[in-house]
Amino acid sequence: MATLLAKNADILVTMDGARREIAGGGIFARDGMIEAVGLSETLPASADRVIDLSGHVVLPGLVNCHHHLDQTLTRNLPAAQNTNLFRWLKAHYRIWGARTPEASRTATLVGLAELALSGCTTAFDHAYVFRNGCRVDDQIAAAREIGMRFMVSRGSMSLGESRGGLPPDSCVELEDDILADSERVIGAYHDAAPGSMLQIALAPCSPFSVSAELMRESATIARRHKVRLHTHLAETIDEERYTLERFGKRPVAYMEELGWLGDDVWFAHAVHVKDHEIGCFAGSGVGVCHCPSSNMRLASGIAPVKAYRRAGVKVGLGVDGSASNDGNHMLGEARQAMLLARLQISLRPPEGPDTALSTSDPSRDPEWMTAREALELATLGGASVLGRDDIGALEPGKCADFTAFRLDDLAFAGGLSDPVAACLFTGPHRAGWTVVHGKPVVERGAIITIDLPAVIAEHNRHAARLAALSS
Repeated sequence: MATLLAKNADILVTMDGARREIAGGGIFARDGMIEAVGLSETLPASADRVIDLSGHVVLPGLVNCHHHLDQTLTRNLPAAQNTNLFRWLKAHYRIWGARTPEASRTATLVGLAELALSGCTTAFDHAYVFRNGCRVDDQIAAAREIGMRFMVSRGSMSLGESRGGLPPDSCVELEDDILADSERVIGAYHDAAPGSMLQIALAPCSPFSVSAELMRESATIARRHKVRLHTHLAETIDEERYTLERFGKRPVAYMEELGWLGDDVWFAHAVHVKDHEIGCFAGSGVGVCHCPSSNMRLASGIAPVKAYRRAGVKVGLGVDGSASNDGNHMLGEARQAMLLARLQISLRPPEGPDTALSTSDPSRDPEWMTAREALELATLGGASVLGRDDIGALEPGKCADFTAFRLDDLAFAGGLSDPVAACLFTGPHRAGWTVVHGKPVVERGAIITIDLPAVIAEHNRHAARLAALSS
């Protein structure tokens, strides 16, 4: 069984129960699982692989709870640069429908490589356009190729324009085909064991692209196989209007009617919610994935993250699709979450708090999101949203997933009075090391598991073909 010793970190952030930050800290792992964390001199003196992390700050591997890796193929599309969600989707649907398995492979590798270089070790992907020969299997193979811990959905769209949905009929599938493939993917790939590198979720895309019947049947299959459920919810005012007009209910009430409020469910975005709906999430155990960059890019709004946390709702972070963010920087997403929460406390109701007090009033100090709170969202928060207790922190019994940033990099200059907070306040930062299950994916600032230049070149060829379809 292979052993790993990572030692001499200037600061090692554990995110354990005591939230220890250990100067001169290190980790000893065996077969991908942590056996000991503490001062480097207290750990075993040797291992099969020894990494000296002198001059680094070490964090638990970051956890990305919502993504669309295939959208890396359509970043910065001119027709979708200055639009909100519904118009943005209509500009993309047919283009995504034209991708190929080969294009999906390179998109997955490019997105995961960017994530790894930003400190991410676990990524969830929401794929849902499959009438083109592409399958979830393509992304799974790519994730194995690069060595990332992966959770992927057998997503779906079944409600085309002719039946009152948003996507074109050419991009939706028959529901019987969706359900059959959901069963296949779960049976072929889902691994529920501690330390799992691959898990499956079922994820009908959104209330405006699937039927109520598909939502219910997907939940039935997921619960029979004990896999998690995911969808977009309450992302925009347009969606709220859609569910009110079509179902006579707000999005959260519609989910409740479908049996989609439970501790095996997490929603992406959840921006437009009322106080009693936050209480519904907390009471049922629903999780939320906050996607700040995408919400700003598409002018969707600001999710009430601090209110969620006060209520006890599980909250993680997602970079969301690369075409609604145009990047895959997970540490940067944590920074955006911190900054957007701070912006929110200065706004007037309904977007901001109902108070006349200035933000300079000391009684409002608890409203400020701190750098460490944002890091917790990106680590422990993400782990809880994905239903995993084996990632998100550096402590014995958890996976040896961590990332390390060089403190002598330009971006840290002048910020070393608090290196941990500097990970959020300064930047952007590029990981020096990203280790997944005890194996480096990033080493000394470079991806080492794939030929990244060759992948980028192929990816750009696929992206150019798709971009031509929009003109």
